[in-house]
Amino acid sequence: MTEGVIAEWHKKVGDTVKSDDVIAEVETDKATMEVMAYADGTLLYIGVEKGKAAKVNDVIAVVGKPGEDYKSLLEGGAAAAPKAEAPKADAKAAPAPEKEAAPAAVDNAELEKALKDATVIRMPLLSDTMTEGKIVAWNKKVGDTVKSDDVLAEVETDKATMEVIGYADGTLLYIGVPEGDAAKVNGIIAIVGKKEANIEAILAAEKAGGAAPKAAAAEAPAKEAAPAEASSAPAAQSANGDSRVKASPLAKKLAEEKGIDISQVTGSGDGGRIVKKDVDSFVPSKAAPAASAGAPAAKVAAFAPAGQEGYTDTPLTNMRKTIARRLGESKFGAPHFYLTMEINMDNAKEAREAINKISPVKVSFNDMVIKAAAMALRQHPDVNSSWMGDFIRHNQHIHVGSAVAVDEGLLVPVITFADQKSFSQIAAETKELNDKAKNKKLQPQEMTGNTFTVSNLGMMGIEEFTAIINPPASAILAVGAIKEVVVAGEKGQFKTTSVMKVTMSCDHRTVDGAVGARYLVTFKQFMENPVAMLV
Repeated sequence: MTEGVIAEWHKKVGDTVKSDDVIAEVETDKATMEVMAYADGTLLYIGVEKGKAAKVNDVIAVVGKPGEDYKSLLEGGAAAAPKAEAPKADAKAAPAPEKEAAPAAVDNAELEKALKDATVIRMPLLSDTMTEGKIVAWNKKVGDTVKSDDVLAEVETDKATMEVIGYADGTLLYIGVPEGDAAKVNGIIAIVGKKEANIEAILAAEKAGGAAPKAAAAEAPAKEAAPAEASSAPAAQSANGDSRVKASPLAKKLAEEKGIDISQVTGSGDGGRIVKKDVDSFVPSKAAPAASAGAPAAKVAAFAPAGQEGYTDTPLTNMRKTIARRLGESKFGAPHFYLTMEINMDNAKEAREAINKISPVKVSFNDMVIKAAAMALRQHPDVNSSWMGDFIRHNQHIHVGSAVAVDEGLLVPVITFADQKSFSQIAAETKELNDKAKNKKLQPQEMTGNTFTVSNLGMMGIEEFTAIINPPASAILAVGAIKEVVVAGEKGQFKTTSVMKVTMSCDHRTVDGAVGARYLVTFKQFMENPVAMLV
């Protein structure tokens, strides 16, 4: 979180408040939270209006005794920045700074009025690794009337495609980032407000503050929206072959990927417009079972004719950029070493068969691996750690990430408190998270906070591989396929047995060789005797 939007004020200036009173509700990048006063007294000052954003550590309110002078507390507070500019007498002794401020040409009174008449929509921080977001589609154009709960745009982050809501009623006055372009987190992407609002003052102040948003068309905001609208119109007609179907580009893309006939979906947006959530919640009727027949065709690669050279350049998605950056940092920043062990899976196969006779959900070998990995971490807390630069953090909770391959790259949903859950609980949660990952519905909080990671390629027949550590964890377990091998039995007889190889990649800064080896021995014991995980 870098800023929060004031969703609601429950008190007004002059009201008496108690220390445990909820005075406001703040929408963060992950949830809407309650803000408490933590002090008895009177609400003397509100620095951020409902619907507007405040940066972390900004003053949003002051509580004190009635009539108490609180203005000195506002010095340096961004919420009161326009008021703090009022006294100019002290500036006479320092002409140089005044000359530096002159090029900004921002009239504080004009700016304050503009901010009352308009709400600035910034690129939100939608995941902990996000640095920028790409505008997939604008659902409104400059001049349109918007409501506080309208979805203004669809943004592609490094992990998913998400909707951006304006949280303000008014007119869309300005679009700062065309479709297909990216904006840095916290950069201005739009302005909503009264038609007479002075958006030039807002943009000038933003530029003077060094935020450098992608707002190249500040002088003519209406023109900026025209290319975006023009570019989206052909897509709307070609996606389904019927221009009468009102749907966002993202909704059409998802419908095409899922093999859904977009004309069968009921829209919940403005004027019956179909948006992402409508496609996500759509249940196809029995009357149209063949809707997905042609969906896989898009996966077929187009090769050049025989004897001709050719290539296709594919722009990187934000997800792929982030995967490349984070794994590069992990691989070359963390000194990896690898430990491989072979595990007898005969008992695990028998146990899984018995478990699935009574389990409400089907338990996979991967679910058993997650449970065993979590249980082993209990006995080896040094592996359940994170490198923090100048100290090592030993986590007192166990969250196991399980890597899932999707078209755009790799996502790692996290099974929280995995050591405390049963096989069936892990199986149900894993299935739900994997389905969300494949349908691009994973929320940021569902793929962060892992203290250990499991990556399983066994279902593809891979017998053995090494994986790159997924920060902030200190280790990742690469799981291979279960295969039948012939071994020597009693009295010179031969028999077949099931074995599985696992390779653990360790960060040598936090996990020593002997520590990692002891962890794998414990993991092996759990997998070879699954009953031990039930007591």
